[in-house]
Amino acid sequence: MAMMEISVVPLGTGTPGVSPYVAGCLQKVQSSGLEHQLTAMGTIVIGEINELLRLAEELHQLPFEMGAQRVVTTIKLDDRRDKPLSINGKVKSVQEKCQP
Repeated sequence: MAMMEISVVPLGTGTPGVSPYVAGCLQKVQSSGLEHQLTAMGTIVIGEINELLRLAEELHQLPFEMGAQRVVTTIKLDDRRDKPLSINGKVKSVQEKCQP
């Protein structure tokens, strides 16, 4: 399994607010059935690499379908193959190392 953090930023929308676009993208992520977590600056999704890349393309296209004139999408991929990845596991690993 792999983990992707994705941030889709629509431009040329006529308004500084982008929450309707974010909500549309989140609905698409939810309908994918993949494990995910919305954060303040993006969304984390877990799945097979081909599923994540396909979803990234769909999320990038959605703001255009909603009327955006330009879209900037940032993707981070973590494809670890020696052990399973989990959102909480990555956070917990760092927090354990911060304990005095």
